[in-house]
Amino acid sequence: MRNNLFRIVLLALAIFVVAFVAAPFNSYRALRAATAAEDVAAINDLVDFAAVRKSLDGQLDPDSARTAETPTIWQDPIGAVKRAWKEVAPTEPKVERYITVSGLGDIIRGYRPGQGPPPPKPDRSMTGTAKSLVNGAWPGVAYLGIERVRFAVKRPGAPEKVTVLTFERRALFTWKLVHVQLPKDER
Repeated sequence: MRNNLFRIVLLALAIFVVAFVAAPFNSYRALRAATAAEDVAAINDLVDFAAVRKSLDGQLDPDSARTAETPTIWQDPIGAVKRAWKEVAPTEPKVERYITVSGLGDIIRGYRPGQGPPPPKPDRSMTGTAKSLVNGAWPGVAYLGIERVRFAVKRPGAPEKVTVLTFERRALFTWKLVHVQLPKDER
């Protein structure tokens, strides 16, 4: 009896470890499928848009990321009044095209937004699903940790251009995309 209980506990622990390690890969595949199907609700569950926007903003407009946070009216009242009267021309939103449904779909496949080919139509049969799971594009793992996983996605046709996607654990098996690192020549 004791031996069987030990085997059951050992089997449950092995299943837990496999599910824990496979969870970020499942989140990547789910995000890829959600962008292909244009499922906005699923994308919202899988992406932390504020964190992704902040990471992309720092790469696309490095001057805005390096400036310190502006002092409040309590810290610098004269400077706050000057900033309020100063005309501020709105800048072109560079980040917005990256965080659209099609932009995210292109990024997680390794392309620039708007330059990726349309995703192939999924085969809904049982064998088609199994083939796409086994033969589908798997990203390389740049870092695997308990709280964070970084996937390196090589651009098809240009393997020297690598986009790094960082997923962060939010619950035991829930992972969200929190950072996108673009290839060096696209920053």
